[in-house]
Amino acid sequence: MNVFPGRQLDALARLTVSIRLAVSALVLTAILLTAALSSLLWWRTAEATSRQLASTINEQIVAAVRKEVAAIVAEAHAAHTAIRTLFLQNVLDTREADKREFVFLSQLQSQATISWVAFGWPDGSFFAAHKLGDGHLEMMEISLTDHPGQRRVDEYDVVPGDIEFASRRFEPTGFRVAERSWFKTGIAASGPQWFRVAEHPIGERPSIAFAGPIDVYQERQGVLAIIIEYTRLARFLSQLEVGRTGAAFILDDGGELVAAPDKDADELHPAHGEQRLLPLAQMALAKAGDEGRKDAWRGRLTANHAAYEVALTPLPFPGWSLATVIPEAEFLGPVETTLRRLIVGLAVGAVLAAVASAMLARSVIAAPLSRVVGELRHVETFALEQVRRHPSRLKEIASLSGAIAEMAAGLSAFRKFIPADLVRSLLRQGVEAKPGGAIQELSVMFIDIAGFTGLSERMGDRVVPLLSRYLDLASEAIVANGGTIDKFIGDAVMAFWGAPRPQRDHALSCCRAALGCQRAIAQSGLADDLGHALQIRIGINSGRMLVGNIGSELRLNYTVIGDAVNVASRLEGANKSYGTQILIGEATERLARGAILAREIDSIAVYGREEGFSVYELIGLVGEESSEETSWIGRYEQGLANYRARRFAAALADFEAVLKERGHDRPAELMRERCRQLEEAAPDTSWRPVAALTTK
Repeated sequence: MNVFPGRQLDALARLTVSIRLAVSALVLTAILLTAALSSLLWWRTAEATSRQLASTINEQIVAAVRKEVAAIVAEAHAAHTAIRTLFLQNVLDTREADKREFVFLSQLQSQATISWVAFGWPDGSFFAAHKLGDGHLEMMEISLTDHPGQRRVDEYDVVPGDIEFASRRFEPTGFRVAERSWFKTGIAASGPQWFRVAEHPIGERPSIAFAGPIDVYQERQGVLAIIIEYTRLARFLSQLEVGRTGAAFILDDGGELVAAPDKDADELHPAHGEQRLLPLAQMALAKAGDEGRKDAWRGRLTANHAAYEVALTPLPFPGWSLATVIPEAEFLGPVETTLRRLIVGLAVGAVLAAVASAMLARSVIAAPLSRVVGELRHVETFALEQVRRHPSRLKEIASLSGAIAEMAAGLSAFRKFIPADLVRSLLRQGVEAKPGGAIQELSVMFIDIAGFTGLSERMGDRVVPLLSRYLDLASEAIVANGGTIDKFIGDAVMAFWGAPRPQRDHALSCCRAALGCQRAIAQSGLADDLGHALQIRIGINSGRMLVGNIGSELRLNYTVIGDAVNVASRLEGANKSYGTQILIGEATERLARGAILAREIDSIAVYGREEGFSVYELIGLVGEESSEETSWIGRYEQGLANYRARRFAAALADFEAVLKERGHDRPAELMRERCRQLEEAAPDTSWRPVAALTTK
């Protein structure tokens, strides 16, 4: 009857789209794909060029900062060496105030980056020259003999080529140079070294100091320190062009800020530069780790929905790194603007091309095909005398029209043997099927995922791959052990053994499949969205049940129904109460006894049934577990016997022994709690050792 394709074409027509729309979509897709690839290539090229420009800018900034830090280090070394040489050659005595003052002031004037030249004596005396911005200097002295507890301060104005004395004052001070770490370490050291310094006679000034001992005639005179305040670095950083809104920072090895850009910072004005981008620099240092402190590091970070290019470079000072932070929009913004304009232009062109292709498809393809479909409608209704051949400029459509006309001619001859009304009736009929079945002893199994409702709510459609993998593993285990998969109900799997092909050991095969499924899920590494291993629950029961084509005249299903099937479903749910994975009914245990390893858990009355029956936990197959590993089963069943005989104290001891041996066993914990409660409040004569499960 397949020679009459009209009905099949109806079905296809409902599932497909028009030729005009299809051709337009193909043309539009080709244009958009070409445009997308071209735009992507252009974007990649422009992005690479922009990033290279940003890299070049960063390299220039790094070179400038490294040069400045190297100059600071070199100036500190040179100043310390020059003054130390004067002391060692006895050209200058450490106690000669006039010469010492002249030498210290000359070093401050000649070395632009130096903030302090200081000297401390072991007796606690202190002398220093201090730069006050670019226009003033001060000399200070703290003497324990002259004016103890006072600090003498002489201020000077810097004039072209010279300095002029401005004022002198005395101020109380609690500064003790002998208590400073740089002095205590330097007086005991063999040579100069770098220190981080915060406390000064005038207060807190974050700085670094190059300090070391001064020996004259092998006698230690004190400690000479060349000090650079961080404000000098902040002023230098403000002179760098780090894009329009970027910034450069100097950080120490602990991620603390050394300097941020501030054009007004000096020895008189603490640094208060813009530090909005500082957290990104510190984040980059933490992300780079030790590697970023030793070698250059570059990465992309985001903050407040904006992206930034961050680069870290070690500086020629121990533990210091330069961090440059440049907003990505500064060098990619023009590229993105151009790309958006390009996309808009391409979209307009694509729409115009699609409209033109739709009009062309309608006139050249859609209209001729519509006429051909009309001829097929005549074939469907057996109005064969109305079928006509339609020429077309497209070879395929012309061939199709000719084939339909020839088919109609052939059917016209065939209708002489079979009446048209009979043919139409046969086309509308399907395969006749009748419900029916038979009572047989079978084994049935239900499997589902523990906590699947919450899992599916949390994961949404992301649960589909997890569910598919789980169903694959369960199906493989069932089929491998001769089972028949009845249906999938969400995460639940229903399968049975013993039909349609008879199986003498259907109960054992069902148990083997359950253990195989349990093992496959555990070995697969399947985990939920919280990272927890996927847990399943399995219920198995055997008994007489109806098997066959169950359903209506409209829909049939080869399945099993009956009380034994309902019990298997309830056993699957009972796992939740007992903390087990596989529970089997007493009929299954009896049929598979000797081949399986199981323990009787309890006597239960499932939802919908008043009488109780024994339920067993399937542990494994005989021979898979050693007697030592399963010795606790006998102790548990002994406790169960004592519990049923109302010997609750003895039962409690048995269950405690099981828990001591296994460490954790939910059935034993549950029975222990029951025994404790029953021991405290002895039950009356109507008490039965049957647990009623009140839910499905």
